[in-house]
Amino acid sequence: MLRIEKLNKSYGTRAVLQELTLHIPPGEIYGLLGPNGAGKTTTINIICNLLKADSGEIKINNQPVSNATKNLIGVAPQENLLYKTLSCEENLHFFARIYGLTNQQRHQQVEASLAAVNLLDRAKSPVETLSGGMQRRLNIAVALVHQPKLIVLDEPTTGLDIEARYEIWELIRNLKNQGITILLTTHLLDEAERLCQKIGILKGGSILAEGSLTELRKLVPAVEVVVVETPEEEQAIARAKKYNFTPRRYGNDLAFWLPEHLELKEIISCFDGIPLDSIARQPVRLEHIYVEVTQG
Repeated sequence: MLRIEKLNKSYGTRAVLQELTLHIPPGEIYGLLGPNGAGKTTTINIICNLLKADSGEIKINNQPVSNATKNLIGVAPQENLLYKTLSCEENLHFFARIYGLTNQQRHQQVEASLAAVNLLDRAKSPVETLSGGMQRRLNIAVALVHQPKLIVLDEPTTGLDIEARYEIWELIRNLKNQGITILLTTHLLDEAERLCQKIGILKGGSILAEGSLTELRKLVPAVEVVVVETPEEEQAIARAKKYNFTPRRYGNDLAFWLPEHLELKEIISCFDGIPLDSIARQPVRLEHIYVEVTQG
């Protein structure tokens, strides 16, 4: 559905995208992750034909990106593009007109889009009366109103409480089940873990790692991660190295990669004589992979 080949974009002497290549097949949720300044927004702008690349190629549904492909794309930006004093259906009618839908098409698609995001009962409600989660769902409905083949969701759950986040996640899964292709950008790594079939980690304008979560786990040579709290961190690190445990820092947490599965009592015995305030076992998660890839 979306093919990006060797995309390059610079602003003056600053290279923003460097040989960026990614492929998203139809019906897949692709998670594009990366720190601020990695090139995610520039990539989205080029996909939407709002910005020209210096070189490279983008195709949507086998068509080169142009004004003709705009109707193939729906975008739900991080900031809700909604008119607060208009109702939900009035907002959707407005954007449907921009996409050139006929009167009959507009009425059909406005109702279908509201149903897709579970807001039919709030069709007449002004946007300013909706909760934050409802406004995010309506923002996604705007991206759906013209029946695009590809939807770009830019940080769809940023700032939402956990219940609203779960609602958006369920909505995204439903869109995938309808065969819609989704490009998702997010800083919430658990969101990418739960939703995406394939994940690309972007830094410095290039994809540093890409694959399913199972494939990406192979980048971390560990079967599990153990996080410990101890007042004697240097001693714990020295002891761990004797057992071939690889030390890592995740924020303020001291963690160790374990090369093989051990019973908890075996792990604790490895630190015999060193005071441990707590010890916790974790599977290798996307956050561990992300830190390893982006920090080298």
